[in-house]
Amino acid sequence: MEILRYSPEHARDWDAFVDNSRNGTFLFRRGYMDYHSDRFTDHSLMAVSSGQLVAVLPANERDGTLWSHQGLTYGGWVYGDKMRGALMLDVFEAMTGYLAGLGTIDRVVYKVVPEIYHRVPSEEDQYALFRQGARLFRRDIATVVVPGARLPIRSGKKGNIKKAQKASVEVRQSQDLSAYHGILSDVLARHDAAPVHSLAELELLMGRFPDNIKLYGAYLDNALVAGSIVFETPQVAHTQYLAASDAGRSNGALDLLLDWLIREEYRDKRYFSFGISTESEGTVLNEGLIAQKEGFGGTAFMHDFYEFLILPAG
Repeated sequence: MEILRYSPEHARDWDAFVDNSRNGTFLFRRGYMDYHSDRFTDHSLMAVSSGQLVAVLPANERDGTLWSHQGLTYGGWVYGDKMRGALMLDVFEAMTGYLAGLGTIDRVVYKVVPEIYHRVPSEEDQYALFRQGARLFRRDIATVVVPGARLPIRSGKKGNIKKAQKASVEVRQSQDLSAYHGILSDVLARHDAAPVHSLAELELLMGRFPDNIKLYGAYLDNALVAGSIVFETPQVAHTQYLAASDAGRSNGALDLLLDWLIREEYRDKRYFSFGISTESEGTVLNEGLIAQKEGFGGTAFMHDFYEFLILPAG
């Protein structure tokens, strides 16, 4: 088993491998990972066995730590149909040997790819983490709706949906990205925050991945009053951003939009994801936020983070 550090000449092989993996998504394609390459020192890894690429690890290095890429929500080793439990142990052994040989990395922070993104169960890396003695130091609780087996929607949501319908709010896919980003920025500014992605970055990424990143809007009198950016993968529709103007909030527009996305637009997806509701590395639960998500019939899944040390070579 050999570990190679990714470099740009590997981009085509990397993307082809991700596209055919059983636990990868478009977030691991280089066109997504590298849009903010100026913010990170990329140290992605490629595991090669008998001349064949068997796994790739989106990663960056910072302050003596190899991180599962800090620009991504999730992302451990990505692998294909040939991965086996014993082979993953070999991957981890080769990785730790490679990092020890560098002499500059003494710790690894590893994000697990949540199981909702697996094409088939793909938790070989979690067994290897156990064997490695890795410590689970962070767990974020996230909410997902299963459109085909949705739990009952709560009465408050039903009331907001009826209010929006009575006000003749219309929902559809939208191209009004600038207007939406303005609403989002206003909402976040109330909490002394700003969008993770700038308008220019969203325009860039939506241009690169038009089948995976989409904007949906709720309109009142032909004006955008609420919207959601959706990251679409083969099994999951994930709401990356949610925002509503004052008019949207008072008319229940966002609840109507989300119900339509679950019930109609993404009814054939295995999962509809609302993302995490935790703060302070998972130790604080935003109970109001998670209640809003659970109100749509959502239940919990986990985003897990592990760490382990790299002992010096020799």
